[in-house]
Amino acid sequence: MRIALLSDIHGNDVAFRAVLADIRMRGVDQIVCLGDVATLGSSPQRTVELLAGLNCLCIMGNHDAFLFEPELVKAYTRAAHVIDAIDWCREELSRDSLDYLRTFKPLAALPLGLGSMLLYHGSPRSNVEDILATTPPELLDAILEGRQAMVMAGGHTHVQMLRQHRGSLVVNVGSVGMPFKEYVAGARPTILTHAEYAVVEEAGGVVGVTLYRVPVDKNALQDSLAQTTNPLRDWLIQQYA
Repeated sequence: MRIALLSDIHGNDVAFRAVLADIRMRGVDQIVCLGDVATLGSSPQRTVELLAGLNCLCIMGNHDAFLFEPELVKAYTRAAHVIDAIDWCREELSRDSLDYLRTFKPLAALPLGLGSMLLYHGSPRSNVEDILATTPPELLDAILEGRQAMVMAGGHTHVQMLRQHRGSLVVNVGSVGMPFKEYVAGARPTILTHAEYAVVEEAGGVVGVTLYRVPVDKNALQDSLAQTTNPLRDWLIQQYA
C-alpha cells in the first residue's frame, strides 16, 4: 500500500501539477489532501478544480475554514495583506468550489497494515496548532490527547518533518504551494521554489515514510501571478525571482 499525502497547496496550481506528475510517476494507491487548498496563491479556482477531480479524502485546514467563517481569520492573524488575500480568494471561487471545500473532514483515520494512520491539518485537536521537530514529548502527549496510530500525519507549518514519538511516526508532509525555508511562527516567511509532499508505504508489516521535494518552474509561477489581482502578487513574484 502506497499513500501520497499532500498539504498546503495554497492556490498554487503550477506547483500542484508538478506534484501530481511526480506522484503519477512513482505510482500510489491513494492520495490524501491535508488541507489549506485555495487561499493566498494565484489560482484558487483552478487549484480546487484539480483537487476535486482526484476524488480523494480531504482534511479541513484553517485556511479552508477561513473561507466560511471570516471571523476566524482575524483571531488567527492581524496581517492585513493575508486577510486581503483570503478575501480575494473567496471572491474568486465558484459556489460549487466553496460547497466542495465544506465537505472536508476535521480528522480521519486510514487502515495501514496491522495498524492505522491518523490524518489532521495542524494537530488532532486543532487545525491551527503546530507540531514541530522540537515540540517536547510531554507537550506532544497533551496535543495528541491519548490518540495512537502507527503514523500520524499533518501539515500547517509548511516545514517538512519526520520524528518518532513513543513508537509512532509523526510526519509533516510540508507544503505543495508555499514551502517555508524555516519555521516562522506567524512572521513573514521566505518561500522555497520547490514543492513538497510525502508517501507512506506499508508492505508485509513494514512501514516507511518518504519526504519528497519536486522542482517547480519559477517562470511559470511568476507568469501565473502576473495575471492576477491577488493582493500578495508582487510579494510572491519577488519570492520566486
